[in-house]
Amino acid sequence: MTPSSASSRKWLSLAVIALLAMLAYAPTLSIPLLEDDYGNIGFSIGHGSAAALPSLLADTVFRVRATSSWFLFELWQMFGLAPVPIHIACLLLHVANCWLIYTFMSARPRIAFLAAAFFAVQEGHQEAVMWASACNELLMFLFGSGSLILWLRAERRFAWEAGSVALFALALVSKESTPIWLPLFLLAGTAEWRRNVLRLVPHAVLAAASVALIFATRSYSFRFSDGSFSLYAPLWLTWTRSFARLMWPWGWLALAALAWTRDRKAWQTAIAALEWIGIALMPYSFLTYSTQIPSRQTYVASAGLALLIAMALGTLERSSIEHRRLAAAAAAAMLLVNVGYLWTRKRAQFLQRAEPTEQLIRLARETQRPIYVRCFPRNRFIAEEAVRIGAGRPAGTVVWTAQEAAERGATATFCYREPR
Repeated sequence: MTPSSASSRKWLSLAVIALLAMLAYAPTLSIPLLEDDYGNIGFSIGHGSAAALPSLLADTVFRVRATSSWFLFELWQMFGLAPVPIHIACLLLHVANCWLIYTFMSARPRIAFLAAAFFAVQEGHQEAVMWASACNELLMFLFGSGSLILWLRAERRFAWEAGSVALFALALVSKESTPIWLPLFLLAGTAEWRRNVLRLVPHAVLAAASVALIFATRSYSFRFSDGSFSLYAPLWLTWTRSFARLMWPWGWLALAALAWTRDRKAWQTAIAALEWIGIALMPYSFLTYSTQIPSRQTYVASAGLALLIAMALGTLERSSIEHRRLAAAAAAAMLLVNVGYLWTRKRAQFLQRAEPTEQLIRLARETQRPIYVRCFPRNRFIAEEAVRIGAGRPAGTVVWTAQEAAERGATATFCYREPR
Protein backbone atom coordinates (compact mmCIF):
# COMPACT_ATOMS: atom_id res chain seq x y z
CA MET A 1 0.00 0.00 0.00
CA THR A 2 1.42 3.40 -1.01
CA PRO A 3 1.72 6.24 1.57
CA SER A 4 -1.00 8.24 -0.21
CA SER A 5 -3.45 5.32 -0.24
CA ALA A 6 -2.68 4.58 3.42
CA SER A 7 -3.34 8.22 4.29
CA SER A 8 -6.61 8.20 2.34
CA ARG A 9 -7.70 5.03 4.12
CA LYS A 10 -6.88 6.59 7.47
CA TRP A 11 -8.96 9.71 6.82
CA LEU A 12 -11.82 7.62 5.47
CA SER A 13 -11.71 5.48 8.62
CA LEU A 14 -11.80 8.57 10.85
CA ALA A 15 -14.76 9.95 8.88
CA VAL A 16 -16.70 6.68 9.17
CA ILE A 17 -15.98 6.48 12.91
CA ALA A 18 -17.29 10.02 13.39
CA LEU A 19 -20.43 9.27 11.37
CA LEU A 20 -21.08 6.13 13.42
CA ALA A 21 -20.80 8.07 16.68
CA MET A 22 -23.13 10.77 15.39
CA LEU A 23 -25.62 8.20 14.11
CA ALA A 24 -25.69 6.33 17.41
CA TYR A 25 -25.94 9.38 19.65
CA ALA A 26 -28.10 11.63 17.48
CA PRO A 27 -31.06 11.14 19.90
CA THR A 28 -29.08 13.17 22.42
CA LEU A 29 -29.87 16.31 20.43
CA SER A 30 -33.57 16.03 21.28
CA ILE A 31 -33.04 15.71 25.04
CA PRO A 32 -33.41 18.72 27.39
CA LEU A 33 -30.90 19.48 30.10
CA LEU A 34 -31.17 17.09 33.03
CA GLU A 35 -31.53 17.67 36.76
CA ASP A 36 -27.89 18.17 37.83
CA ASP A 37 -27.06 20.18 34.71
CA TYR A 38 -28.62 23.35 36.09
CA GLY A 39 -26.61 23.23 39.30
CA ASN A 40 -23.37 22.42 37.49
CA ILE A 41 -23.88 25.13 34.89
CA GLY A 42 -24.73 27.53 37.71
CA PHE A 43 -21.48 26.63 39.43
CA SER A 44 -19.51 27.06 36.20
CA ILE A 45 -21.05 30.51 35.67
CA GLY A 46 -19.65 31.58 39.02
CA HIS A 47 -16.34 29.70 38.89
CA GLY A 48 -15.48 28.93 35.27
CA SER A 49 -14.03 32.26 34.16
CA ALA A 50 -10.33 33.11 34.32
CA ALA A 51 -11.06 35.73 36.98
CA ALA A 52 -12.73 33.12 39.17
CA LEU A 53 -9.80 30.67 39.05
CA PRO A 54 -8.78 31.28 42.71
CA SER A 55 -12.29 30.45 43.94
CA LEU A 56 -12.42 27.34 41.74
CA LEU A 57 -9.08 26.09 43.06
CA ALA A 58 -10.27 26.74 46.61
CA ASP A 59 -13.30 24.50 46.16
CA THR A 60 -12.55 21.09 47.67
CA VAL A 61 -14.72 19.18 45.21
CA PHE A 62 -14.71 20.97 41.88
CA ARG A 63 -11.04 21.86 41.69
CA VAL A 64 -10.43 18.25 40.61
CA ARG A 65 -13.19 18.71 38.00
CA ALA A 66 -12.06 22.12 36.82
CA THR A 67 -12.01 21.31 33.10
CA SER A 68 -15.74 20.57 33.11
CA SER A 69 -16.39 23.95 34.78
CA TRP A 70 -14.34 25.69 32.10
CA PHE A 71 -16.05 23.65 29.37
CA LEU A 72 -19.59 24.41 30.58
CA PHE A 73 -18.76 28.07 31.23
CA GLU A 74 -17.56 28.57 27.65
CA LEU A 75 -20.64 26.81 26.29
CA TRP A 76 -22.88 28.99 28.46
CA GLN A 77 -21.14 32.14 27.25
CA MET A 78 -21.63 31.14 23.61
CA PHE A 79 -25.06 29.48 23.70
CA GLY A 80 -26.67 30.19 27.05
CA LEU A 81 -28.77 27.24 28.24
CA ALA A 82 -29.69 25.95 24.77
CA PRO A 83 -29.41 22.17 25.15
CA VAL A 84 -28.65 21.33 21.50
CA PRO A 85 -25.24 23.10 21.29
CA ILE A 86 -24.27 21.67 24.69
CA HIS A 87 -25.13 18.14 23.57
CA ILE A 88 -23.32 18.68 20.25
CA ALA A 89 -20.19 19.73 22.15
CA CYS A 90 -20.34 16.58 24.29
CA LEU A 91 -20.88 14.44 21.21
CA LEU A 92 -17.84 16.04 19.54
CA LEU A 93 -15.78 15.17 22.61
CA HIS A 94 -16.94 11.57 22.19
CA VAL A 95 -15.93 11.64 18.51
CA ALA A 96 -12.49 12.96 19.48
CA ASN A 97 -12.11 10.14 22.00
CA CYS A 98 -13.06 7.57 19.35
CA TRP A 99 -10.35 9.04 17.12
CA LEU A 100 -7.84 8.75 19.95
CA ILE A 101 -8.66 5.05 20.28
CA TYR A 102 -8.01 4.68 16.56
CA THR A 103 -4.72 6.58 16.92
CA PHE A 104 -3.66 4.50 19.92
CA MET A 105 -3.99 1.29 17.87
CA SER A 106 -3.00 2.71 14.48
CA ALA A 107 -0.12 0.25 14.07
CA ARG A 108 -2.87 -2.29 13.29
CA PRO A 109 -5.32 -0.23 11.18
CA ARG A 110 -8.04 -2.86 10.87
CA ILE A 111 -8.13 -3.59 14.61
CA ALA A 112 -7.96 0.16 15.32
CA PHE A 113 -10.96 0.83 13.09
CA LEU A 114 -13.05 -1.99 14.57
CA ALA A 115 -12.26 -0.93 18.15
CA ALA A 116 -12.99 2.77 17.54
CA ALA A 117 -16.17 1.93 15.62
CA PHE A 118 -17.52 -0.22 18.44
CA PHE A 119 -16.58 2.42 21.03
CA ALA A 120 -18.40 5.01 18.91
CA VAL A 121 -21.74 3.19 19.05
CA GLN A 122 -21.43 1.39 22.40
CA GLU A 123 -24.54 2.11 24.45
CA GLY A 124 -23.10 0.85 27.74
CA HIS A 125 -21.39 4.16 28.52
CA GLN A 126 -24.23 6.33 27.16
CA GLU A 127 -24.58 8.53 30.24
CA ALA A 128 -21.10 9.96 29.68
CA VAL A 129 -22.16 11.20 26.23
CA MET A 130 -25.85 12.02 26.76
CA TRP A 131 -25.63 13.83 30.11
CA ALA A 132 -23.88 17.20 30.05
CA SER A 133 -22.91 16.94 33.72
CA ALA A 134 -20.95 13.76 32.91
CA CYS A 135 -18.65 15.63 30.52
CA ASN A 136 -15.89 15.19 33.12
CA GLU A 137 -15.69 11.53 32.01
CA LEU A 138 -15.22 12.61 28.39
CA LEU A 139 -12.62 15.22 29.32
CA MET A 140 -10.69 12.86 31.58
CA PHE A 141 -10.56 10.30 28.77
CA LEU A 142 -9.56 12.96 26.23
CA PHE A 143 -6.59 14.18 28.26
CA GLY A 144 -5.69 10.79 29.74
CA SER A 145 -5.61 8.92 26.42
CA GLY A 146 -3.88 11.85 24.72
CA SER A 147 -1.21 11.76 27.41
CA LEU A 148 -0.86 8.00 26.95
CA ILE A 149 -0.41 8.27 23.19
CA LEU A 150 2.28 10.96 23.50
CA TRP A 151 4.03 8.95 26.23
CA LEU A 152 4.08 5.80 24.08
CA ARG A 153 5.47 7.67 21.07
CA ALA A 154 7.87 10.02 22.83
CA GLU A 155 10.99 7.83 22.44
CA ARG A 156 13.19 10.25 24.40
CA ARG A 157 11.77 13.30 22.66
CA PHE A 158 11.53 15.86 25.43
CA ALA A 159 8.74 17.91 23.85
CA TRP A 160 6.50 14.84 23.56
CA GLU A 161 7.31 13.75 27.10
CA ALA A 162 6.50 17.25 28.37
CA GLY A 163 3.29 17.27 26.34
CA SER A 164 2.28 13.96 27.91
CA VAL A 165 2.85 15.36 31.41
CA ALA A 166 0.86 18.51 30.57
CA LEU A 167 -2.10 16.51 29.27
CA PHE A 168 -1.96 14.26 32.33
CA ALA A 169 -2.11 17.35 34.54
CA LEU A 170 -5.29 18.40 32.69
CA ALA A 171 -6.71 14.91 33.21
CA LEU A 172 -6.02 15.22 36.95
CA VAL A 173 -8.18 18.35 37.11
CA SER A 174 -10.93 16.59 35.15
CA LYS A 175 -11.83 13.72 37.51
CA GLU A 176 -10.67 12.32 40.85
CA SER A 177 -10.15 8.86 39.38
CA THR A 178 -7.46 10.00 36.89
CA PRO A 179 -4.54 8.32 38.79
CA ILE A 180 -5.91 4.98 37.59
CA TRP A 181 -4.35 5.85 34.22
CA LEU A 182 -0.89 5.12 35.66
CA PRO A 183 -1.31 1.30 35.67
CA LEU A 184 -3.00 1.62 32.26
CA PHE A 185 0.13 3.36 30.96
CA LEU A 186 2.23 0.44 32.20
CA LEU A 187 -0.20 -2.06 30.70
CA ALA A 188 0.00 -0.34 27.31
CA GLY A 189 3.78 0.17 27.41
CA THR A 190 5.90 -1.84 24.98
CA ALA A 191 9.35 -1.15 26.45
CA GLU A 192 10.93 -2.85 29.46
CA TRP A 193 8.75 -2.16 32.50
CA ARG A 194 11.51 -0.67 34.70
CA ARG A 195 12.20 1.94 32.03
CA ASN A 196 8.49 2.68 31.76
CA VAL A 197 8.23 3.17 35.53
CA LEU A 198 11.07 5.69 35.42
CA ARG A 199 9.44 7.56 32.55
CA LEU A 200 6.22 7.75 34.55
CA VAL A 201 7.83 9.45 37.56
CA PRO A 202 6.61 12.99 36.58
CA HIS A 203 3.08 11.65 36.06
CA ALA A 204 3.21 9.76 39.35
CA VAL A 205 4.39 12.83 41.26
CA LEU A 206 1.46 14.84 39.93
CA ALA A 207 -0.96 12.00 40.71
CA ALA A 208 0.40 11.66 44.25
CA ALA A 209 0.00 15.40 44.82
CA SER A 210 -3.59 15.24 43.56
CA VAL A 211 -4.46 12.30 45.81
CA ALA A 212 -2.81 14.00 48.78
CA LEU A 213 -4.85 17.18 48.20
CA ILE A 214 -8.06 15.16 47.98
CA PHE A 215 -7.42 13.28 51.21
CA ALA A 216 -6.29 16.46 52.98
CA THR A 217 -9.88 17.69 52.67
CA ARG A 218 -11.55 14.50 53.91
CA SER A 219 -12.54 16.03 57.25
CA TYR A 220 -14.71 18.72 55.64
CA SER A 221 -15.34 17.69 52.03
CA PHE A 222 -18.86 16.39 51.39
CA ARG A 223 -17.37 13.74 49.08
CA PHE A 224 -16.20 11.96 52.23
CA SER A 225 -19.19 12.80 54.42
CA ASP A 226 -22.18 12.19 52.13
CA GLY A 227 -21.77 8.42 52.32
CA SER A 228 -21.34 7.86 48.58
CA PHE A 229 -17.75 6.61 48.86
CA SER A 230 -16.09 4.40 51.44
CA LEU A 231 -13.02 2.17 51.69
CA TYR A 232 -15.36 -0.29 53.43
CA ALA A 233 -17.75 -0.53 50.47
CA PRO A 234 -18.45 -4.02 49.03
CA LEU A 235 -15.55 -3.69 46.57
CA TRP A 236 -15.47 -7.17 45.10
CA LEU A 237 -19.23 -7.44 44.76
CA THR A 238 -19.45 -4.12 42.93
CA TRP A 239 -16.38 -4.81 40.78
CA THR A 240 -17.44 -8.33 39.80
CA ARG A 241 -21.02 -7.37 39.04
CA SER A 242 -19.99 -4.31 37.01
CA PHE A 243 -17.33 -6.25 35.10
CA ALA A 244 -19.83 -8.95 34.15
CA ARG A 245 -22.45 -6.37 33.16
CA LEU A 246 -20.02 -4.39 30.98
CA MET A 247 -19.05 -7.59 29.18
CA TRP A 248 -22.70 -8.51 28.47
CA PRO A 249 -23.31 -9.64 25.81
CA TRP A 250 -20.68 -8.63 23.27
CA GLY A 251 -17.63 -9.13 25.47
CA TRP A 252 -18.61 -12.66 26.44
CA LEU A 253 -19.39 -13.50 22.81
CA ALA A 254 -15.99 -12.11 21.82
CA LEU A 255 -14.27 -14.39 24.33
CA ALA A 256 -16.23 -17.34 22.97
CA ALA A 257 -15.16 -16.46 19.42
CA LEU A 258 -11.51 -16.21 20.44
CA ALA A 259 -11.73 -19.56 22.20
CA TRP A 260 -13.23 -21.05 19.04
CA THR A 261 -10.46 -19.73 16.76
CA ARG A 262 -7.66 -20.71 19.21
CA ASP A 263 -5.45 -17.85 18.08
CA ARG A 264 -2.81 -17.58 20.82
CA LYS A 265 -1.46 -14.24 19.62
CA ALA A 266 -4.94 -12.73 19.68
CA TRP A 267 -5.45 -14.10 23.19
CA GLN A 268 -2.46 -12.11 24.47
CA THR A 269 -4.09 -8.88 23.38
CA ALA A 270 -7.48 -10.06 24.65
CA ILE A 271 -6.04 -10.69 28.12
CA ALA A 272 -4.55 -7.18 28.13
CA ALA A 273 -7.99 -5.83 27.17
CA LEU A 274 -9.58 -7.70 30.10
CA GLU A 275 -6.92 -6.31 32.43
CA TRP A 276 -7.67 -2.80 31.13
CA ILE A 277 -11.36 -3.28 31.95
CA GLY A 278 -10.63 -4.58 35.44
CA ILE A 279 -8.21 -1.76 36.28
CA ALA A 280 -10.46 0.98 34.90
CA LEU A 281 -13.44 -0.18 36.98
CA MET A 282 -11.50 -0.38 40.24
CA PRO A 283 -11.76 3.24 41.51
CA TYR A 284 -15.54 3.23 41.07
CA SER A 285 -15.97 -0.02 42.99
CA PHE A 286 -15.82 1.81 46.33
CA LEU A 287 -19.27 3.32 45.85
CA THR A 288 -21.76 2.75 48.64
CA TYR A 289 -25.01 3.82 46.96
CA SER A 290 -24.97 1.01 44.40
CA THR A 291 -23.31 -2.33 43.72
CA GLN A 292 -23.49 -1.51 40.03
CA ILE A 293 -21.17 1.15 38.64
CA PRO A 294 -23.15 3.89 36.78
CA SER A 295 -22.84 3.79 33.01
CA ARG A 296 -20.94 7.08 32.78
CA GLN A 297 -18.14 5.67 34.92
CA THR A 298 -17.55 2.74 32.57
CA TYR A 299 -16.34 5.05 29.78
CA VAL A 300 -12.62 4.29 30.22
CA ALA A 301 -13.29 0.58 30.77
CA SER A 302 -15.27 0.50 27.52
CA ALA A 303 -12.05 1.15 25.61
CA GLY A 304 -10.79 -2.24 26.83
CA LEU A 305 -14.07 -3.84 25.78
CA ALA A 306 -13.73 -2.25 22.34
CA LEU A 307 -10.24 -3.72 21.93
CA LEU A 308 -11.47 -7.17 22.99
CA ILE A 309 -14.30 -7.12 20.45
CA ALA A 310 -12.02 -5.78 17.72
CA MET A 311 -9.60 -8.65 18.30
CA ALA A 312 -12.42 -11.20 18.07
CA LEU A 313 -13.79 -9.70 14.85
CA GLY A 314 -10.33 -9.32 13.33
CA THR A 315 -9.40 -12.90 14.18
CA LEU A 316 -12.61 -14.22 12.63
CA GLU A 317 -12.01 -12.17 9.48
CA ARG A 318 -8.57 -13.73 9.03
CA SER A 319 -9.69 -17.32 9.63
CA SER A 320 -11.83 -18.26 6.63
CA ILE A 321 -14.53 -17.00 4.29
CA GLU A 322 -17.24 -18.49 6.52
CA HIS A 323 -15.78 -16.85 9.59
CA ARG A 324 -15.47 -13.58 7.71
CA ARG A 325 -19.18 -13.69 6.99
CA LEU A 326 -19.86 -14.46 10.64
CA ALA A 327 -17.74 -11.46 11.68
CA ALA A 328 -19.67 -9.19 9.28
CA ALA A 329 -22.99 -10.46 10.64
CA ALA A 330 -21.81 -9.92 14.24
CA ALA A 331 -20.64 -6.39 13.45
CA ALA A 332 -23.98 -5.57 11.83
CA ALA A 333 -25.85 -6.98 14.83
CA MET A 334 -23.77 -4.89 17.26
CA LEU A 335 -24.43 -1.76 15.23
CA LEU A 336 -28.18 -2.34 14.98
CA VAL A 337 -28.66 -3.34 18.63
CA ASN A 338 -26.60 -0.50 20.10
CA VAL A 339 -28.03 2.19 17.84
CA GLY A 340 -31.57 0.88 18.22
CA TYR A 341 -31.25 0.77 22.01
CA LEU A 342 -29.97 4.35 22.15
CA TRP A 343 -32.68 5.63 19.80
CA THR A 344 -35.54 3.97 21.66
CA ARG A 345 -35.11 2.88 25.26
CA LYS A 346 -32.28 5.22 26.31
CA ARG A 347 -33.77 8.30 24.67
CA ALA A 348 -37.09 7.60 26.42
CA GLN A 349 -35.33 7.15 29.77
CA PHE A 350 -33.49 10.45 29.48
CA LEU A 351 -36.65 12.30 28.46
CA GLN A 352 -38.43 10.87 31.49
CA ARG A 353 -35.49 11.82 33.69
CA ALA A 354 -35.64 15.42 32.47
CA GLU A 355 -39.40 15.78 32.91
CA PRO A 356 -39.57 16.83 36.62
CA THR A 357 -37.29 19.84 36.14
CA GLU A 358 -38.87 20.67 32.77
CA GLN A 359 -42.34 20.83 34.34
CA LEU A 360 -41.11 22.97 37.22
CA ILE A 361 -39.25 25.37 34.92
CA ARG A 362 -42.35 25.80 32.74
CA LEU A 363 -44.42 26.74 35.77
CA ALA A 364 -41.73 29.12 37.06
CA ARG A 365 -41.79 30.96 33.73
CA GLU A 366 -45.56 31.35 33.86
CA THR A 367 -45.79 32.98 37.30
CA GLN A 368 -43.90 35.76 39.03
CA ARG A 369 -44.92 34.72 42.53
CA PRO A 370 -43.26 32.13 44.81
CA ILE A 371 -44.03 28.50 43.99
CA TYR A 372 -45.11 26.03 46.64
CA VAL A 373 -43.46 22.73 45.73
CA ARG A 374 -45.62 20.10 47.34
CA CYS A 375 -44.07 17.02 45.70
CA PHE A 376 -40.88 16.76 43.66
CA PRO A 377 -38.98 13.51 42.92
CA ARG A 378 -35.53 15.09 43.25
CA ASN A 379 -33.79 16.88 46.10
CA ARG A 380 -34.35 20.53 46.98
CA PHE A 381 -31.10 21.76 45.48
CA ILE A 382 -32.05 20.44 42.03
CA ALA A 383 -35.46 22.16 42.16
CA GLU A 384 -34.03 25.45 43.36
CA GLU A 385 -31.21 25.50 40.79
CA ALA A 386 -33.57 24.52 37.97
CA VAL A 387 -35.79 27.51 38.81
CA ARG A 388 -32.86 29.87 39.36
CA ILE A 389 -30.77 28.90 36.32
CA GLY A 390 -33.37 27.39 34.01
CA ALA A 391 -36.16 29.92 34.54
CA GLY A 392 -34.05 32.91 35.58
CA ARG A 393 -35.97 33.37 38.82
CA PRO A 394 -34.29 34.67 42.00
CA ALA A 395 -33.21 32.43 44.85
CA GLY A 396 -36.06 31.74 47.24
CA THR A 397 -38.71 31.44 44.54
CA VAL A 398 -39.34 27.85 45.60
CA VAL A 399 -40.96 27.25 49.01
CA TRP A 400 -41.41 23.87 50.62
CA THR A 401 -44.04 24.18 53.36
CA ALA A 402 -47.68 25.26 53.32
CA GLN A 403 -46.98 27.76 56.09
CA GLU A 404 -44.17 29.46 54.17
CA ALA A 405 -46.29 29.44 51.02
CA ALA A 406 -49.10 31.26 52.87
CA GLU A 407 -46.71 33.77 54.45
CA ARG A 408 -45.08 34.63 51.12
CA GLY A 409 -48.25 34.68 49.06
CA ALA A 410 -47.43 31.76 46.79
CA THR A 411 -50.15 31.51 44.15
CA ALA A 412 -48.82 28.47 42.29
CA THR A 413 -48.52 24.94 43.61
CA PHE A 414 -46.33 22.33 41.96
CA CYS A 415 -46.68 18.57 42.29
CA TYR A 416 -44.93 16.40 39.74
CA ARG A 417 -47.05 14.00 37.77
CA GLU A 418 -45.51 11.47 35.43
CA PRO A 419 -46.62 11.93 31.79
CA ARG A 420 -48.96 9.22 30.58
